[in-house]
Amino acid sequence: MEPYIVDKSQCSHHEIFPGVHIWTTHGQHLMLSLVEMQPHAVVERHAHPHEQLGMLLEGELTFTIGQQTQRVQPGQMWRIPGGVEHRVVAGPDGAKALDVFYPIREDYV
Repeated sequence: MEPYIVDKSQCSHHEIFPGVHIWTTHGQHLMLSLVEMQPHAVVERHAHPHEQLGMLLEGELTFTIGQQTQRVQPGQMWRIPGGVEHRVVAGPDGAKALDVFYPIREDYV
């Protein structure tokens, strides 16, 4: 694995939904994703087998995880078990978050 320090410009970049951009890097077992969402951008309801943990850095998100909907503020974190459906909507100022996935999401490499 090289290099040890990774610049955003060296990361894999994807627009996973309109207005939702991710930059990812990974190690042997974990993947880190920087997520930037434009105002009111939506990550549509979906599920994946990967465990997902995250933290909101800036802005506001409204998460629906399973049947629970909750507004998330900077500093709050989430944990989504593999296979659980979830949806996210960015607030009026957009949002920036970090997500960690296990195992590595091959579709984001």
